[in-house]
Parts: sequence; C-alpha cells; structure tokens
Amino acid sequence: MVTSMGETRALRVILAKPRGFCAGVVRAIDIVEQALRLYGAPVYVRHEIVHNKHVVASLRARGAIFVDDVEEIPHGALTVFSAHGVSRLVEQGAAARDLDVIDATCPLVHKVHAEGRRYAERGYDVVLIGHEGHAEVEGTRGQIGGRLHVVGTRRDIDRIEVSDPSRVAYVTQTTLSLFDTMDVISALKQRFPAAVGQQTKDICYATQNRQNAVVELAREAQLILVVGSANSSNSNRLREIAEATGVAAHLIDSAGDLDPSWLEGVHTLGLTAGASAPESIVLDTIETLGELRAVSIETMPGVEEAVQFKLPARVAEAALRDG
Repeated sequence: MVTSMGETRALRVILAKPRGFCAGVVRAIDIVEQALRLYGAPVYVRHEIVHNKHVVASLRARGAIFVDDVEEIPHGALTVFSAHGVSRLVEQGAAARDLDVIDATCPLVHKVHAEGRRYAERGYDVVLIGHEGHAEVEGTRGQIGGRLHVVGTRRDIDRIEVSDPSRVAYVTQTTLSLFDTMDVISALKQRFPAAVGQQTKDICYATQNRQNAVVELAREAQLILVVGSANSSNSNRLREIAEATGVAAHLIDSAGDLDPSWLEGVHTLGLTAGASAPESIVLDTIETLGELRAVSIETMPGVEEAVQFKLPARVAEAALRDG
C-alpha cells in the first residue's frame, strides 16, 4: 500500500492500557442515564457531567439539560451535580430552589473535600494544589472554607501568606500530573517544612494509571495521540507528560482532528484516551488511521482496573425496582 506521503511500511499502533473511562466517569454518566430512564426528561445537570463534548452531546440528545448555575433550573426540578463536585454555596442554592438533587460527584473528590475540611476545622491554612477556575477546584474550594490558598505551580508558593507556618496542610485536585504535583509539594515543604498532607495520594488511581501508561508508551512510540476534549484536565496532562518525555503528542477530540501530516516519518504511534473520553472515539481514530496507512494494532501490557463505585442508593434501588 502506497499513500500520498509515500509510506509503504505499515503503521504500528500501540494502544495504552489502561485508557478511557474511569470508574467515577462511568458512575456519573450512569446516574444521568438512569435518571432519564427512571424519571424521564428533562433532567437538569449542573455543569458538564464530565469534560467530554461527545458524552455531553449524547446525553443532551436524550433529554439532559446542562446549566452553569442552579438559578437556571426551574423550582423543584430533578437535578444532577456533576462528577467534579460543587461548593456548599451551590448546594445551598439548590436547596433554596427545592431542587430534587442526585449527587454524581466522584467519591474520590468527596474524599478530598472531607480531608480538606478536617484540616480546616483543626485550624490549618489549607493549600489546594490545582488549576484555578477548574470545576473540581471551584467545588473543593467551596467545600473546605477557612483559610484556603489555590496554587498551580511551585512559583505560586512564594505568594502564600499563612496565619501560622507550623500549621499548613495541602490537598490536591484529583486529575493533576503526578510529576508536576510532586514538584509543587516539594516547593511547599521547602517554604513550610511542617506542611502536612497525603503526598500525591489525592490524585485518583485512574489518573495515575493513565499517566504511567503514557510514560511506558513513550518508550516505543514516535508520536502519541491522546483522545480527549480540550477542557479535560486529565487528558491535557497525558499530552503534556508525553511531550515531557521528548515524544511528539497531540490532543484530539475526535478522529476528524487527526492531521495526516503528523504521520510523516512515523512508524510507531501510541494511542490513549483521557478518563472522560469514550472508547468509541479511539475506535474511530483507528479506523481513520487505517484509511491513511496500513496499520497493525496491539495493546501494551498494563494495569487491569477493577474499581467500581456504587450508584447513589436512590438510583440503584429505583433501577432495581423498575428493572
């Protein structure tokens, strides 16, 4: 097979393992799907349920209505909070409108909320390591309260002013780069040696597994494609980690984003997907690659993820009752 790029050699495509949906994303999507099935449309969702436009479009087509503010939701309407979590202020706003709320916040995000509150209640200044403006960070900030500081890089540590340098604690956004977070924690402890926290244990298992898989993928691939939406934090971190290893990498929201020129001179391509990206987009990408070049597909060895999160009791019981 000869392509327009003059390549006759088959493109070796290595699929990362694990990749794609994590347990928190599966749970959140399932909650909206079950709510639509059990109660009918419309189901209002505060913020995008997960950061992937294909998932959001699919649910919107079935009757989900996505809003940025609970003030946009009619009084008493069925409402789902997204996987990223919400602030206490949002919870209070929902209660004031008597909204019928189902909380799809990832259990690992709830864990960070609880951890941060414990520190705040004990009088610590809490440093939240994360990306300012991200939905998860805004929700966590609004759940912890007290003296809280958001930092994204080690340079941000210099501007922190705390009440007592001996009582500083930190928590992290769950979807950060493991490597960058360790760097920020190191800087924090240099300035505040008594700072306490969970090291990088707040970063979710799925984020860590996918980042580790990309590092392994980069050992063999000349180019890495990451399937995920531009507003997906964990997908962007995968691309950045690949690039940090010296391998060219691109984030694609769909197979249509694939630029054939990227494949010039490439014989081994790595393909992965962020934790909110559907496997269907990975398959579409493989199909598109096959239209450009002869391809051979293999999956790298990797972690088998068996984590499952329970649905809220209300949804699980209704689904069981209604079959």
